[in-house]
Amino acid sequence: LLVCLCQLIDHLFDQSSEEMRSFVDLRFVQEPLDTVTVRGGTMQLDCEAQSDQGTPTIAWKKDGVLLSTVVDERRQQLANGSLVIQNVVHSRHHRPDEGSYQCLASLEGVGAIVSRIVKVTVSGKENSRVATMQKSVSTYLGDTAVLRCEVTGEPRPVVRWQKNREDLMLTLSPESRMVVLPSGTLQVSKVQPPDSATYRCLADNPGSTRTGTDADLRVLPEPGVTRSLIFLQRPVKVTAIEGKDAILECSASGFPTPAFVWMRGSDMIQTRLVEDQFFNRRTPLGNTMVPPKFLKQPSNLHAYESTDIVMECDVTGKPLPSVHWMKNGEVVIPSDYFQIIGGSNLQILGLVKSDEGFYQCMAENDAGNSQSRLGCLVADWRPVLASLTYSSPPPPVVPNSDAHPSAPRDVVPVLVSSHFVRLSWRPPLETHGNIQSYGIYFVQEGVNRERFINVSESGALQFTVKNLKPEEIYSFRIVAYNEHGPGESSQPIRVSTQPELRVPGPADSFQAEATSPTSIQATWKAPAFGSEPIEGYRLFWTETATGKEQNVEVSGPSYKLEGLKKFTEYSIRIVAYNRYGAGTPTEDLVLTTLADVPSAPPQNISIEVVYSRSIKISWQPPPPNAQNGFITGYKIRHRKTGRRGDQETIEPNNLWYLFTGLEKGSQYSFQVAAMTANGTGPASEWYMAETPENDLDETQVPNQPSSLHVRPLPNSIIMSWTPPLNPNILVRGYIIGYGVGSPYAETVRVDSKQRYHSIENLEPSSHYVISLKAFNNAGEGVPLYESAVTRSMTDPSDPSDDDLFHLFDKFPTPIPDTSTPMIPPVGVQAVALSPESVRVSWADNSISKNQKSTEVRFYTVKWKASHSTNSKFKSADTTSLSHSVTGLKPNTMYEFAVMVTKGRKSSTWSMTAHATTYEAAPSSAPKDLTVISREGKPRAVLISWQPPMEANGRITGYILFYTLDKNMPIDDWVMESISGDRLTHQVMDLNLDTIYYFRIQAKNAKGVGPLSDPVLFRTSKGRHGDGGYWPSDNNLIDRSSLNDPPIGQIRPPHGSVTPQKNGNLLVIIMVSVGAVTVVVVIIVALICTRRSSAQQRKKRATHSAGKRKGSQKDLRPPDLWIHHEEMELKNIDKPSGSAPSATDSPMQGCQEITPISHSQSESQMGSKSSHSGASQHSHPVLCRMCTFHCCVKFQ
Repeated sequence: LLVCLCQLIDHLFDQSSEEMRSFVDLRFVQEPLDTVTVRGGTMQLDCEAQSDQGTPTIAWKKDGVLLSTVVDERRQQLANGSLVIQNVVHSRHHRPDEGSYQCLASLEGVGAIVSRIVKVTVSGKENSRVATMQKSVSTYLGDTAVLRCEVTGEPRPVVRWQKNREDLMLTLSPESRMVVLPSGTLQVSKVQPPDSATYRCLADNPGSTRTGTDADLRVLPEPGVTRSLIFLQRPVKVTAIEGKDAILECSASGFPTPAFVWMRGSDMIQTRLVEDQFFNRRTPLGNTMVPPKFLKQPSNLHAYESTDIVMECDVTGKPLPSVHWMKNGEVVIPSDYFQIIGGSNLQILGLVKSDEGFYQCMAENDAGNSQSRLGCLVADWRPVLASLTYSSPPPPVVPNSDAHPSAPRDVVPVLVSSHFVRLSWRPPLETHGNIQSYGIYFVQEGVNRERFINVSESGALQFTVKNLKPEEIYSFRIVAYNEHGPGESSQPIRVSTQPELRVPGPADSFQAEATSPTSIQATWKAPAFGSEPIEGYRLFWTETATGKEQNVEVSGPSYKLEGLKKFTEYSIRIVAYNRYGAGTPTEDLVLTTLADVPSAPPQNISIEVVYSRSIKISWQPPPPNAQNGFITGYKIRHRKTGRRGDQETIEPNNLWYLFTGLEKGSQYSFQVAAMTANGTGPASEWYMAETPENDLDETQVPNQPSSLHVRPLPNSIIMSWTPPLNPNILVRGYIIGYGVGSPYAETVRVDSKQRYHSIENLEPSSHYVISLKAFNNAGEGVPLYESAVTRSMTDPSDPSDDDLFHLFDKFPTPIPDTSTPMIPPVGVQAVALSPESVRVSWADNSISKNQKSTEVRFYTVKWKASHSTNSKFKSADTTSLSHSVTGLKPNTMYEFAVMVTKGRKSSTWSMTAHATTYEAAPSSAPKDLTVISREGKPRAVLISWQPPMEANGRITGYILFYTLDKNMPIDDWVMESISGDRLTHQVMDLNLDTIYYFRIQAKNAKGVGPLSDPVLFRTSKGRHGDGGYWPSDNNLIDRSSLNDPPIGQIRPPHGSVTPQKNGNLLVIIMVSVGAVTVVVVIIVALICTRRSSAQQRKKRATHSAGKRKGSQKDLRPPDLWIHHEEMELKNIDKPSGSAPSATDSPMQGCQEITPISHSQSESQMGSKSSHSGASQHSHPVLCRMCTFHCCVKFQ
């Protein structure tokens, strides 16, 4: 069968080649050129064509219309085809000979071609104008002078100059001091005294000459004084055709003589100079124009009736050329069957015999025009199989019933719309072989163009014919093809398409342009199709990255989308609608909003002190949705505390920078900002680091690593560790040793910054011993040992691995994919960066050792306060191997863990790392500030408080402020500093019956905190009801007790009523009880006097006076119910001859007690202890109610 098929193919091609006609060669030998002529002159346009089928006939077109030489006898066509016009006519309002000309060459019965379009210009005096800008020019000897001459005209006149009415013979060469620039300006370089003269310019056209006004050039002697640079002629925008010369003019004056350098952008270019002031070049300029050029010449086409063809015309140029097609010298007007596709290609649908001829692609732009031609021959039929060489089968021929298939059966339309018809059929009854394909032939009623569509899908029995017209009648027939060729045609069926839908068609001229980083301007025109009026439009826009679509209803032909994301790609379409519904949407336009400065600072910034004079800062780019463009670099501001800062600019691919040459023992601050082409974005917050006073110690070996953890796998062991605890000893690296039963079989050295390592190529089910030690130039430190047994190959997943990692119930580990468990991150480290931030870093053993991965994975970092029982974990996701956790509390220990997620698989949590944030100044004021009066001391108050809720470090003291006017600035308040962590303080010597305001603030090593709210307190009036009058100078009471709470008085809570009323009630009770006690004391005193003399009582009182200070801290409220078994009264000596009075001191018998300063603190008073040789069981105690005139000793 294959041999027979090949023989059939050869026979068919031979037959086809015999009957296929050849192409006729018709081309131009000479084409006309652009011409400039003068009024009354003679003009000749040459044109010559040749062909291999006879002599072509030449005709001429002017402005697209055939030119008749019979009507105007001034026009004459020569035998070779050239056009001659004598006595050219040209006036202001009548220009019959000026315009565009084309030569038309034709062959009878074959076709015609046209030449390129040429322009004929008639020059006259009315077309030119000359003007000189200056009347005179003065310049210094040796300088440069410029005489301008403005020239206009069509064509542009040629400028020449005269000196003293004699022509100047000028050449454009380095030796010439005088040169005429393309603009017509005369430039005189290195002016000499003979150059002083009168000059004028003349503009020559082919038909006229114009003369400008005179301009004088005066030469002044050079004074030798420096003169500033002045540009006499600046470069202007030049448009030139590629391959032609272009001259950029530049002249300058000054002393010393200026030197010229030409730059293209920021690059210096080599020039071919004339006096260093202007140059010409043959390379493309910024505004270079390029005439149309054909990238691919169209080729001749053999085509067949009813088929569709496309004639390609691939052309380029600058500006982009406009293209139109011509057939046999006539313009092809686009229609339903002649369509321009792809901007320049011609598509012909349903070829007919009359479509034969010569086709030309005509391209034109401002730089010129060009044309390319091809021939098209249409054959009646083509006896070649559809599957061979050609893409579509030919029209059917009369088949041989013994070899070709019969007609397809039951051809019916199964779906009819306004623009398409879907046909269905059954295979032929007699196939005579295998059916290769089907051909569908259809024609619109009243149009003599039958079209063909090849159904190449094997076995297909349905097909949709598209691009039909609504409410038109079409005739369809189908032909089957086998390996022998086409078969019989089915009977034609007539189908009428449905009426046009009344909804609108797509909007015309839909355009969109990004006008800002957050807005897009869209414009359109009303649809060209649709009989009903448009009621409005609906504009749809979709963010490409997320697929989120939004829409808005618009009434007019334009709309500005605002509030968009910066530097984000969007797709936009518009749909018109009327009362019948929404119409056909336009094609999506894809565009990106403009770039802007970044809207967020770089993230994950970390500071590392490398040495005593260097600090390394690293960062990650801003989030992708905040970059707003391509990152072009980073700016780092750095400053030493108390000094002005400097700035460094870093390339965009560098994400770290090392600052060197810093001062030892100094604090530095850093902040980073990202840049785009639009500017610099916001800077990060300041990050601080402090260089040490000295470099790390390397005179001794490092200590032992503080921890070592291992995780065995079947063929590897993953180990992670933490550095030695002593941070002052330099560590240059670590030495890892391992082996079966011994840690010295193999050794590996790793960098000092590394905190993990994977030991590979191990044997399964083997016991390995691992050692780890740090080293520096002083030697190797003490090793740390660990052992592990690698897993067996049959047990790759050991549940006991979970014991290696901390699992938190409050933050459960996601259920991973059981196919291959993921390895959790190792070497987790947490380093405090500031009082509110900690940088967490880790390593991922599931990716390559360079820690770079092309897979999509992310890490989850969780953290919480270590010593808090009710705190909950917080978390954050990142794609990098480090993350800066912010928003933490100062001086607080936190614990951190990391988990990796890839797709639906997640690892367990890593081992926990801890870090304590730096201290900070207190962020809250001390609470419960309370002021109470001292009983019996109206000029003294006792102040107490509670520590601040947010101390942010160890409290080192408090500062107390008080004043009479709370509106005074705090700097004018009286201030008392309280050291330590005391919570009470006494203020003495206040005014009586006066209102005071008190405030307090806490302080620690980092500074002082905020002030508390003012507390108001009024001192007592000092009367008897307030405790009586107590002299401030000769008060003999031990004042060490004044900082203790008053005996019998309960300290009220903050905000309660002032305790003065309770104190008065207590005094009344004590006086009443005291009266009863006096009676008992007198009786007891009478008994005591019998047992000891007055002299003995005096010595006993003197002996016990030195012990009273130490006993004050054990002072308790007086036991008013005296029931001690042994009690001795002290004799009270009174002055003879006088009775006691109310003004006498009530403490005459206790004068031995030494007063102390009122400024002594509570802790100082409590620290005193009793000492002397007295017995510890004998404690002379002064009665609290000394007005009783007695002293009691309890034994």
